[in-house]
Amino acid sequence: MPGFKRQERASQMSSNEIAIKVNDLAKCFEIYGRPGDRLKQFVLPHFFRIFSLRQRRYYREFWALKEIKFEIKKGETIGIIGRNGSGKSTLLQVICGTLTPTNGLVQTNGRIAALLELGSGFNPEFTGRENIYLNASVLGLTKEETDNRFEDILDFADIGDFIEQPTKTYSSGMMVRLAFAVIAHVDADILVIDEALAVGDTIFTQKCMRFIRNFQKNGTLLFVSHDMGSILNLCEQAIWLDGGSIVSMGSAKEISERYLEYTQQKIYGQEITLAKNSNDDLEGWVEVIENISASEDEVLDYESIISVASNLNHANGWRTGLAEITSVSLRKASGEEGGVFYGGESVTLELRARTKKQLNQPILGFMVKDRLGQDLFGENTLPLRKIKTETIPPESNFFARFSFRLPMLPNGEYFLMCSVAEGDLHSHTQHHYLHNAALIKVSSSKVRWGLVGIQFSNIEMNILGSNDN
Repeated sequence: MPGFKRQERASQMSSNEIAIKVNDLAKCFEIYGRPGDRLKQFVLPHFFRIFSLRQRRYYREFWALKEIKFEIKKGETIGIIGRNGSGKSTLLQVICGTLTPTNGLVQTNGRIAALLELGSGFNPEFTGRENIYLNASVLGLTKEETDNRFEDILDFADIGDFIEQPTKTYSSGMMVRLAFAVIAHVDADILVIDEALAVGDTIFTQKCMRFIRNFQKNGTLLFVSHDMGSILNLCEQAIWLDGGSIVSMGSAKEISERYLEYTQQKIYGQEITLAKNSNDDLEGWVEVIENISASEDEVLDYESIISVASNLNHANGWRTGLAEITSVSLRKASGEEGGVFYGGESVTLELRARTKKQLNQPILGFMVKDRLGQDLFGENTLPLRKIKTETIPPESNFFARFSFRLPMLPNGEYFLMCSVAEGDLHSHTQHHYLHNAALIKVSSSKVRWGLVGIQFSNIEMNILGSNDN
């Protein structure tokens, strides 16, 4: 994988190319059962040593991090994912220097700015103004530098007269506004964000995302989130932590898919066991998609020419063994299957499945994703529940058809995810989940802006006269 390297493979890179190097990192916390045990641990070991008595501990060890190794190259954006308690926040705090590692080494190259827990780095008794100067000084700015940037910080935070109030009176959203405004103006080389943007309002979140996008052009970003959409949208690579150890690291798309399967298994517990679907060897579907093509003579102005190929034999995902997807096909409104499709034309997608046991609340659905794994559009059969509820007996074939107009997509490769499930919107089991059930290639598109294009019937611009309104 380019750029992001495991420790043992990164030794060939110059130290000047490395932003963060973590080697055999471990962090242990002492957990005390009772308040008095902490005092005993502080006092009694001195007596044990004086009188050569056998040492005794009054705490138990909790290893939040164990043998963490990786290197991050300058300019990369790395996502860190994992369940609560997996060690994500501890890892970031050690990298930022707010926690001391028990074992191992962390080396950083450049100024670090971090947005960790809400209120971290702020004194609740200080006003917002005072906390700006306090936080900026911690991040390495002089008073004069902070003076010069104060109005820009204030404008970015946009909290009005609250800047003169103690931060203990702030809401969580106001606290994030102030903290992010400071780190956005300290000229950091490495930016660390730990789930903090989840509490911001939409307008401020968009402002932060614009800053992050601009920062990514030259800086190194470590981003922690439970939102896989944000990870896929921002990050090139990802690290998956669990129990204080690295489970896996690689492309953000690959790691997020594996993490999704893992979380589903945790939800289902021992009642249902998920098995791998086919394998994760990508060579097969890469070869398929490279052979999909469209004739250049068929290009019409501002249209997407789309080719679709089934990929069931190579699709990766998981299954419970109780139902499975058997075919995926896309047809034109005329009924013709396959061939070349055009953005904007009417099509029908058909998903076929077969049961192994009775399904009481079956669901068939699909989602089209881009190459990063971001959701573009999709649908499922849940809306039919308002009309009727089907029960499908064991060893039965069934299907769902979705009729719609194809959107216009920019040039590139896309993937159709589909699944057969059982349950309702809030509680369901994915019996067969396929990430790349069909492969879509868009050629010679005139779409220029956004993830999905639409057809414009007219574009005009005129000059109004002096008397026109």
